[in-house]
Amino acid sequence: MNNRKLLSITTLVIGSFFLVTCNNNQRESATTREKGHPASFASDEEFLDFIQKTHLNYMWEGAEPISGLAPERIHMDGIYPENDADVITTGGSGFGVAGLLVGINRGFIPREEGVERLHKITDYLTASDRFHGIWPHWLHGPAGKVKAFSQKDNGGDLVESAFLMQGLLCVREYFKNGNESEKQLAGKINTLWREMDWTWYLNGQDVLYWHWSPEYGWEMNFPLEGYNECLITYILAASSPTYSIPAAAYHNGWARGGEIKSDAVAYNYPLVLKHNGAEKYGGPLFWAHYSYIGLNPKGLKDQYADYWQLNRNQALINYEYCVENPKGFEGYGDNCWGLTASYSLRGYSSHMPAKNDLGVITPTAALSSFPYTPDQSMRALKHFYFDLGGKIWGKYGFYDAFSIQYDWYPQRYLAIDQLTIAPMIENYRTGLLWKLFMGAPEIQEGLKKLGFTYENEK
Repeated sequence: MNNRKLLSITTLVIGSFFLVTCNNNQRESATTREKGHPASFASDEEFLDFIQKTHLNYMWEGAEPISGLAPERIHMDGIYPENDADVITTGGSGFGVAGLLVGINRGFIPREEGVERLHKITDYLTASDRFHGIWPHWLHGPAGKVKAFSQKDNGGDLVESAFLMQGLLCVREYFKNGNESEKQLAGKINTLWREMDWTWYLNGQDVLYWHWSPEYGWEMNFPLEGYNECLITYILAASSPTYSIPAAAYHNGWARGGEIKSDAVAYNYPLVLKHNGAEKYGGPLFWAHYSYIGLNPKGLKDQYADYWQLNRNQALINYEYCVENPKGFEGYGDNCWGLTASYSLRGYSSHMPAKNDLGVITPTAALSSFPYTPDQSMRALKHFYFDLGGKIWGKYGFYDAFSIQYDWYPQRYLAIDQLTIAPMIENYRTGLLWKLFMGAPEIQEGLKKLGFTYENEK
């Protein structure tokens, strides 16, 4: 079964290969670090510009050349799992597409060049393997053909496709009234959006299913029940102009007939919803990031939750746990926090408070939480960059994860961690992506259909 998908219901996932602790010979030279690691900035705004520009560059300069999409991983040590170096990730690419839009809007990427890249991406996605309009988790970059994530996970991946379309719809909204080329781009995205058959993935039930394979059918058998990172899937499925699911699937499937609600409290912060497999302190922090690249939790409520309170509390619980540091790991504290799914000394693992704390800090956890915890995230950012930068900084920004406790500093990146940083910092700074996505007329209708209310802050 898909490693990251299991993070929603398990406390520990071991990847198909193990990381090798970096030694001094693997680390970048001091000269290389200095070129891409300025010692100071004129202001915090300039600092955030630099951080966003560097991290979104994973999707710009680091893109797989044929597709323009995000490689699943970039290892600066050059060591990859077998046949994995040219694999692209559809979900991570959705975050990357949102980051490209941030780069275009901020002038990091020339508008015309950005539009050209986005045309390349949409043309590739149009021609690549799809399953009832739904992309697989992984594609072989040069060929556009599905690469199985696991034996039976070789077809459509509804959740990763939702992450991808979330980013694409932001692009559509941004360019839909632009010049002729930009309008054509918006039209291509609209066609892809309308071709996604969400109803197929109900499998005749009152719940969405994560996978379908032409070879194995529904054998993966993974119903999407909350709460985890998958909320955006139901929002998009209800919002579809062509294959909209009934509201009952959301209430009976995702919300489990109301059983999704929680009365748990940690560090005086209500958890709000039951976090699958992490009901006491909350799950890994990517649950507060992936669905909220475009979906704005501010002012968003339904009968189950206030989504701003939900996400902010999860981030604060994660922060408070690291400050308390009950396991006594070296390095944890007020300026060094953040537990989420990432590489670890044991492979790929779902780090979270208490239940799976392995002494590993993942920078994206704190940095992608900027909208929820701006002060705590800024302290972490400055510590990561100015105090630890020589060990954890590289060409595309902070490496995926590190452990001071175990003197472990691998020079490796993962798209799904790296590419949420620039978009979520932008949502903190300007709300750009939130405004675009929430402004889409289909999304407004879909939210109403599911019983959400949204008080847009002016």
